[in-house]
Amino acid sequence: MSMTEQSGTGPAPTMAEPWDDMEAVPPLARAPRGSTSIVPKSSIAVRSLAAVVAIMTFLASLTTGAAMLVVSTASNWQSEVGREVTIQVRPAPGRDIEADVRAATDLARGTFGVAEVDPYSREQSEQLVQPWLGTGLKLDDLPIPRLIVVKLLPGGTPDFAMLRGKLAAQLPTATLDDHRGWIERMRTMASTAVIAGLAVLGLVLVVTVLSVTFATRGAMAINRPIVEVLHYVGATDGFIARQFQHHFLMLGFKGGAIGGGAAMLLFGCIEAARAWLSGTPGGDEAAALFGSLSIGVDGYLAIVGQIVVMAVVTALVSRYTVSRTLAAID
Repeated sequence: MSMTEQSGTGPAPTMAEPWDDMEAVPPLARAPRGSTSIVPKSSIAVRSLAAVVAIMTFLASLTTGAAMLVVSTASNWQSEVGREVTIQVRPAPGRDIEADVRAATDLARGTFGVAEVDPYSREQSEQLVQPWLGTGLKLDDLPIPRLIVVKLLPGGTPDFAMLRGKLAAQLPTATLDDHRGWIERMRTMASTAVIAGLAVLGLVLVVTVLSVTFATRGAMAINRPIVEVLHYVGATDGFIARQFQHHFLMLGFKGGAIGGGAAMLLFGCIEAARAWLSGTPGGDEAAALFGSLSIGVDGYLAIVGQIVVMAVVTALVSRYTVSRTLAAID
């Protein structure tokens, strides 16, 4: 008989181990399973930054699209205006304007590089001034000049100096306008639009950089104890910076996609409205003034590129800010 049985006290108790109490601990109270981010994903600062990125991308996309529309329309105007010149024949006392128009037409047709000559009748000339004078007026007593539209051959370079000399010698009331002034104005307008667009894009990038910097510093301030613990237990600066960079990269893509998508939708609605109004007086006037109102495939690709640029800028700025902050902790 063993000493335990002899004493009658039962089996000898064994010493409890520390891990035995873990059996009674609920699983959710133990260490968290899976990976967790050290950057808050639903804080007010994060949501505000996403909204700022979306607004900045929307403004940048609108600026880019508007600049492309202006450049495209100006280019079309230059192409159309550059393919033709006009001769203006003014009525004068003692001269037969119909004979002067026929003589100017013959001179233009005999010039090298001219494809077609279209003299306007008096009725057509009166219709040109109706938008300014209105309809229903009797214009017989007004000295309305007659226009002759001279269309040029593609690639042709007529001798305008010689044509001006012949007109001045034979028809003192006729003048030639090759629209060089209009072409220069349109080029200046297109260049100004491009410069203004680049300036706006630069301001958008500056605002985005500042917003990302402040948001990253705010996230670092909120999570500074966690960052310091990770830093002191051996986490490298590159690891911590990558966490912030990945987070802000996704945030930049999200905000950029919202802003860029809204801009694409707006331009698509404008194109649909133009197609719907095509053939109406208002639609024809809008098409004459603003062109097709379509940014085309290049415009949409440019907006997609801006979405990517905004996301990359957001990620790089956040990584730089985190690296500077970690260097200060060291």
